[in-house]
Amino acid sequence: MQFETIRLDIADGIATITLDRPDRLNACSIEMKDEIIRAFDHTDDSDEVRAVIVTGSGRAFCAGADLSEGGSRFDVPIDDEGNVPRDGGGEMTLRIYDSMKPVIAAINGPAVGVGATMLLPMDIRLASETAKFAFPFTRRGIVPESCSSWFLPRVVGVDRALEWLYTGRLFKAEEARDAGLLRAVYPPDELLGAARALAAQIIDETAPVSMALTRQLVWRMLSAAHPMEAHIAESRGLRAQGSSSDAYEGVTSFLQKRPPHFTRTVGSDMPEIFPGWQPPRYA
Repeated sequence: MQFETIRLDIADGIATITLDRPDRLNACSIEMKDEIIRAFDHTDDSDEVRAVIVTGSGRAFCAGADLSEGGSRFDVPIDDEGNVPRDGGGEMTLRIYDSMKPVIAAINGPAVGVGATMLLPMDIRLASETAKFAFPFTRRGIVPESCSSWFLPRVVGVDRALEWLYTGRLFKAEEARDAGLLRAVYPPDELLGAARALAAQIIDETAPVSMALTRQLVWRMLSAAHPMEAHIAESRGLRAQGSSSDAYEGVTSFLQKRPPHFTRTVGSDMPEIFPGWQPPRYA
């Protein structure tokens, strides 16, 4: 696939999406947002891809929205029918949220504004010691975006989320790790290798369909009204997978003390364990 603002590389089952506007500190333009969505469409459609890493080129991960348009950057008009325009960052994070493959962030430098909020629907976040973070929306006269008012309190708790959002201050990787935003912090030259090693560990000897269902279960159950919803979905998942060749191979390979060889794919063999589930519509 051809891109102008990102790179997409696939090797050994791992897709690496690299934000690639280093001269702009990888500031997120509308074009970059659209290309990130396209990249996740591709990684979901490709059974060659088992996991996704997102990182940045140069010294930043993403410095936030591209503000080169000036003060009117966020002044998007209502259309002729009176519809409020969708937040582009929210469209992007919702696409990442829907990913069928595990997503690892390898945050190589500063991540500010949308550069920080796009990280929230990713499953595991690793960062360089040089990384810094900020959610500066109140300092720009706007409000949290990219669905961060839903994601951020679930990741770090309400009080920490509100303190970061209220102040908009810049904070270091160590504070982000201690708050639970990051799993680990690495020297800069070790970050991408650590992300790739983690991706390999995640996909090694695991069933692709089981992985995709597990991701759906965990993210969707964050907003479930009762644990019964998890019980219903898990029961359906156990029935679907338990009667499949994946379960037979997983148990047989364990008993035979050999690595499993799973043949079912996300593209062809995903069972429906959330019948009737529809994502809310934008209105």
